[in-house]
Amino acid sequence: MKRVTLASGIELDVVDEGPRDGEVLIFLHGFPESHRTWRHQIPAFSDRYRCIAPDQRGYRGSSNPQDAASYTPDQLIGDIFQLADALGVGKFTIVGHDWGGAIAWGVAIGGQVQRVERAIIANAPHPAIFQRLLYTNPAQRAASQYIRAFRDTAHNDFIREAGLAVFLSREAEWESASVMTTEDRAAQLEDWADPDTRIAMLNWYRASQMDVPDMDAPFELPAGFEGPTLPNLTIPTLVIWAMDDMALPPENLEGMDELVDDLTLVQVPDCGHFVPWEASEKFNTAMEEFLAKTGG
Repeated sequence: MKRVTLASGIELDVVDEGPRDGEVLIFLHGFPESHRTWRHQIPAFSDRYRCIAPDQRGYRGSSNPQDAASYTPDQLIGDIFQLADALGVGKFTIVGHDWGGAIAWGVAIGGQVQRVERAIIANAPHPAIFQRLLYTNPAQRAASQYIRAFRDTAHNDFIREAGLAVFLSREAEWESASVMTTEDRAAQLEDWADPDTRIAMLNWYRASQMDVPDMDAPFELPAGFEGPTLPNLTIPTLVIWAMDDMALPPENLEGMDELVDDLTLVQVPDCGHFVPWEASEKFNTAMEEFLAKTGG
């Protein structure tokens, strides 16, 4: 890994493998992981592509400011364009999972054509769909109640002292532990060792404007709700969706074809949330076919 300083002053630890003259794939991990989300993809694609995978702001050894205001989506999206600039990358394909997928949606929509050539997004809801589901869909709202706990700063002392793993086991159902190897689990726990990093990771949730009503609130859109005004995504886009995701039910796919003009959808049955490594062969096959189809 190498340390990259962005124009903002944020420093990111970054994996950068593959031919420097190859097409660029920028991989964005989600919560509660790191660049290691892509441990099965980077070896498979770095013989032909320049594969760049940062530990995003707040994660692992990267800069971890403690104020939630440092983690607004515009800053996290900006990190990716600044990272590309710092590495001399012009155009690229963005690949994201979970929170990394949420940022990938923003990077793709904001940089399509000029900077971003393709998007590959796994189990990350489109911003125009997710908030509506939180208001109207009982399954999505129930699955997202953990976010309310993640946002509660009263837990900070407990998280610093007991550790993130204990907090997660108390507040959320994480199916990942049962399918993760002993070595991968140990590496993940080491990534969470710094108490400041634990808080920084949760700040992604605290800085987001998404509204997660409690289960007693009406299942309806608030009066005057309009949702974000976003342009359609016009670049070739692959969405890979694990169908047994406990946090993000398949209803997130409904209406996506109206928001993405050139959409390829691959559903992965019998797979939980962490599809890049829970079903790595299917994930890589979908990527291979998509990149070949779109000229990569």
